[in-house]
Amino acid sequence: MSGSSAGSAGRRVIVLGGTSEIALACVRELQSREPREVALLGRDREALGLAGEKLRAQGVGRVIELELDALDTQRHEEVIGRAFEELGGGEIVILAVGMLGERGGLPSDVAAAVELLQVNVVGAGSLLMHAARRLREGGGGALVVLSSVAAERPRRANAVYGASKAALDSLAQGLGDDLQGTGVRVLVVRPGFVRTRMTSGLAPAPLATTPEAVAEVVRGGLESGAHTVWAPRALRLPMLFMRMLPRPIFRRIKQ
Repeated sequence: MSGSSAGSAGRRVIVLGGTSEIALACVRELQSREPREVALLGRDREALGLAGEKLRAQGVGRVIELELDALDTQRHEEVIGRAFEELGGGEIVILAVGMLGERGGLPSDVAAAVELLQVNVVGAGSLLMHAARRLREGGGGALVVLSSVAAERPRRANAVYGASKAALDSLAQGLGDDLQGTGVRVLVVRPGFVRTRMTSGLAPAPLATTPEAVAEVVRGGLESGAHTVWAPRALRLPMLFMRMLPRPIFRRIKQ
């Protein structure tokens, strides 16, 4: 099944970052259309088990859970391969690995900021490339990459996180271009502020949204053949405006 024709119809879904609220909402959205089989990959076995139980209770017939740490890049190829083998293949891969980290520009905890870059760029990038290769070797599929509007132009309020998402976003876009015609399609998703555990305690930004609303945008992007989507869709024009702002004006934005 080629990525160009699969859309959202792929039966076997592999989630890298298997406890992500947004990714799990995407699985539920896909499951609501037709039955799926799912592999959840993540570093917290207990949390993966709970996520798997909930998906089964919500009608997903088969869920497998595999331990995988974004920082353990030496095992990425092996564990992703195992997920494909245990499911009997894979048509949709959702990459939802990431940390938010400290707000602001120059971090007070540089070591934590470096770890964030290692997870969001090196770890997520490694998973992205291994997943893309497996999809290509399997004849095609769709690779959904959860990026962020912060990737479009990192601000002083989230300099490290924004830079990490910009790096992953750029890699995903470049791979998507390179994989054109191979049957593998990359869909980059740029959510704004999403109300999740990760953003708990933060003041919601304008156009704040929910994991379920992002999932609907993802499904629409898969079905339409898009290469990039914004969630909510209304963010696309404001972000275009933000990209066009002259630097002296842009640097005045503190949030």
